[in-house]
Amino acid sequence: MTLTKGSLAYIEEYKGVQYYEQTPEEARAERATSPIHQVTVEGISKIEDRLITVTDGEQISVRIYTPEGNGPFPVIVYFHGGGWVFGNPDYADGGCRYLTASAKSIVVSVDYRLAPEYPFPTPVQDSYDAFLWVAENTTLLNGDSTKLYVAGDSAGGNIAAVVSHWSAEKGGPKITAQALIYPVLNVNFNTASYEKFGIGYGLDRDGMIWFANHYIKDSKEKINPSISPLIAQDLHKTPRTILIAAEYDVLLDEGIAYVTRLHEADVEAKHIMLPGLIHSYFSKMEFFEQDTKKTSELIAEFFEKKNPE
Repeated sequence: MTLTKGSLAYIEEYKGVQYYEQTPEEARAERATSPIHQVTVEGISKIEDRLITVTDGEQISVRIYTPEGNGPFPVIVYFHGGGWVFGNPDYADGGCRYLTASAKSIVVSVDYRLAPEYPFPTPVQDSYDAFLWVAENTTLLNGDSTKLYVAGDSAGGNIAAVVSHWSAEKGGPKITAQALIYPVLNVNFNTASYEKFGIGYGLDRDGMIWFANHYIKDSKEKINPSISPLIAQDLHKTPRTILIAAEYDVLLDEGIAYVTRLHEADVEAKHIMLPGLIHSYFSKMEFFEQDTKKTSELIAEFFEKKNPE
C-alpha cells in the first residue's frame, strides 16, 4: 500500500518542522500560528465547556458534546493526543464532533494539564479525575451510566488505556469498552515500526523520545504500566477494546502487541489498520476529515455491538 493523498500532503506541508529540536515553549508558539481547521458535523445539539475540580484542588476544563435526541445517551470520555506536551479540546474538536454524531453519544473531551510543567502522573490523574466526575454526573449530563466508554488518540490513547487500568484496579466505575487510536503503549522506541517509519512520516522516533523525556522525569518510570500499558502484568480486567492504527506509524507494532496480549488475557479486542495513513490523522481535519469520520464510525459500530438500543 502507498501513502494516501492526505498523508502525502500532510508530510509535504510539515517537512522540516522538527519541534523536538525546540523547547516546548518554542514548539507550542510555532504550532499556535497554524489555525485549527473547523468542521461542521450534523447531529450535535450543543457543545459546552465547564470547569471541574481535580485531586490537588486545581480546576481543569472539559468540553461536553451532546448529540441530537432525547437520551439518556452513552457517554464517551475522550483524551486528546499531543505527546502529553501539546494539545487541548480545540485540537481534538473535529474528531470529537464526528464521534458524537457517529456514536450518538455524549463526548466529554478532557483538557488535562500538560508536561513538562505537569509531568507524569499529573496528566493521568487529571484524566482519571475527569472520568470519575463524568461517572458521578451521568444524570446531570443526560447520560446512561451503564454505557460508559473511554477513548483517545496517541498520548490520549495511552491515557485512555491507563484510565481503564486504574478504574479496574481501584474498583472504579465499570468501563464498557475503550477505543484507542494509534496509542502510545510502550516507551522503548525499539520496534520494527520505529525502524521503518522513524523519519519522515509525521511522527519521528526522535520526536517520541522528546515527548517522553518531557513527560517522564525519572527514567525508571518507563517500566511503570501507568506509562507503558503494554507491560502491565495483568490485563484480564481490561474492557473490550478497539485499536485503530495507521499503517505508516512508529507506534504500529506496539498496538499489535497490545491487542495480542489482550487476546491472551481473554479480552475481546479488535485491531484495525487503516492503509496509507500516518500518525495524527484523527486531529488534522484539513487533510484527513473523511478518514476521521470513518474512524468514528468504526468506533461507534464496535461500541454498539453488545449494547443494542
